[in-house]
Amino acid sequence: MSGKIIKMKYYKLYLFIIFTFQSIILSAQNPVPIKPRILISTDIGGTDPDDNQSIAHFLMYSNLFETEGLISSPSYGNGTKQELFRMIDLYEKDLPKLQKQASGFPSPAYLKSISKQGKHGAAPFKGYTHSTEGSDWIIKCAKKPSKQPLWVLVWGGLDDVAQALHDAPEIQKNMKVYWIGGPNKKWSANSYAYIVKNFPNLWFIETNSSYYGFFSDGGDNEALVNKNFYQNYINGAGELGKDFIEYYKGNIKMGDTPSLLYMMDGNPNNPLKESWGGSFEKFNRSPRVVFNRNTTLSDTVTVFSIVELHFKGPKINISPDSACFTMAVKAKIGVQKWAGYYLGDGDYAIRYCPKQTETLSYTISSEIKGFEEQSGQFVVDNIWIGKPRATDYKLGKNYYTDRAAPQLFDGQWQGAKTTLKWRNDALMDWTKRLGWLK
Repeated sequence: MSGKIIKMKYYKLYLFIIFTFQSIILSAQNPVPIKPRILISTDIGGTDPDDNQSIAHFLMYSNLFETEGLISSPSYGNGTKQELFRMIDLYEKDLPKLQKQASGFPSPAYLKSISKQGKHGAAPFKGYTHSTEGSDWIIKCAKKPSKQPLWVLVWGGLDDVAQALHDAPEIQKNMKVYWIGGPNKKWSANSYAYIVKNFPNLWFIETNSSYYGFFSDGGDNEALVNKNFYQNYINGAGELGKDFIEYYKGNIKMGDTPSLLYMMDGNPNNPLKESWGGSFEKFNRSPRVVFNRNTTLSDTVTVFSIVELHFKGPKINISPDSACFTMAVKAKIGVQKWAGYYLGDGDYAIRYCPKQTETLSYTISSEIKGFEEQSGQFVVDNIWIGKPRATDYKLGKNYYTDRAAPQLFDGQWQGAKTTLKWRNDALMDWTKRLGWLK
């Protein structure tokens, strides 16, 4: 009997060792095969200060990337590349401390030289307008001879990416896009529609909700929850740390950081794998629902889908694709206004992209003589990508999005646990670099 007990104890010890070893392996960061070429398109300085938080994180890890561009692309708000310069100035003050710990950090002068101004404001209904310094730089970087793809990490709207693809469609074979969508899709519904309609063979990760896992407070490490992280680790960490308190009072959001984490953990050419920046699945159609009338509560649309409203009105003598009416949408966060467009011959249209489950109501109005004020409602469900429709955009084999498995939802956010699972590991890694600045 005692022999059996001893054997059982050894067996339990064996299981404990195996489990512990597996846990260490699972939590370890995987090596990246080659230093990736990246270009960041950001709406920093616009409406959401989490871009400043993510840029601070990027600058502290910038030795891990071949950074080829920093584009200020504020599809909404007043962000400019001057805000990029300001963050780089903070980095310059911290750089000597970073260089004592690791090599390969880019010079502030170099980072400023690759900072470019993109488009201010959203693209019109056709999805593009004219080239910008930012869109031209995307083309230049994508055409650079290289055996590696150019990774375009989009933290805001897609307007400069769409413009670059329009002006030089051949670059699609040289670039891969990781886009933080969700609310950003609302601001760039037209440029998104242009891309998925005209470039179905682009390599594209569309994460509308997985990234939410990074600013979830899930987990049991009290030191790492959002409200405590600044005081525990960021406070006193150089000039970048001092500046961090200006955004959300130091509470971490960093909703764009998963794009960087994805590039830092394992082979980025395989979106199906687990990584700090999420795990994704293929999708071969992008939801689009078209109404040739005003909607009612009997109409349900898919979250994150493109919703198009088309209707007839007065025939007027203005340029096609001109913004000429406004749709005011009443949502949980309040009332937001969106531009609608004249397509010619009395045809009017607008695109809208809902970002969460709710019931929305809207009014449509214009100063055009004879234009009747209209209103409607619709319901938004929580299943992306939802049921097929004949109006969906058909995609090629290299489009990826948030995993749909129910067990990977974090609350209402689809796929968010693929990021939440690694949040503490990524933050603990960052604490080491924050410590370099103290």
